[in-house]
Amino acid sequence: MKAVIQKVSGAEIIIDGKLVSSINKGIVIFLGIAIDDNDNDIHWLINKIIKLRMFNTFDNNINEVKGDVLLVSQFTLQANVLKGNRPSFIKAAKSELAKTMYEKFLNQLNENLNTELKSGVFGADMLINLSNDGPVTIIYDSSLKIKNKFYGN
Repeated sequence: MKAVIQKVSGAEIIIDGKLVSSINKGIVIFLGIAIDDNDNDIHWLINKIIKLRMFNTFDNNINEVKGDVLLVSQFTLQANVLKGNRPSFIKAAKSELAKTMYEKFLNQLNENLNTELKSGVFGADMLINLSNDGPVTIIYDSSLKIKNKFYGN
């Protein structure tokens, strides 16, 4: 499971010309689900995101600043571009599994936030406007937690 987290001063999701979700100061999480991801990946990643100190000169986390959170499913994070010029998505979870995992992630993240959580629409073609604040962008890959003992819990 991969997540790209961007600190934002604001963000919005537009689908078919209509505003679907918007947030003010907070984070946007782009989530890519792999075929072998499971509940342990969800738990690990949510724990990392909740505790991530990326506000006020990297002293505070999202709950401490009561920032908004916008979650967006993005299968293209699982792209393999090492060979050829066309991305391969063979490691991305198929739609049904990815939707189930995305909804689990959304529900569990919501349970761990004392801030507002909004989301995009799974599988939709979305226009996402955001103002990256800093810029601050952090990338997590749950598959690395096993391979690198220094990556942390």
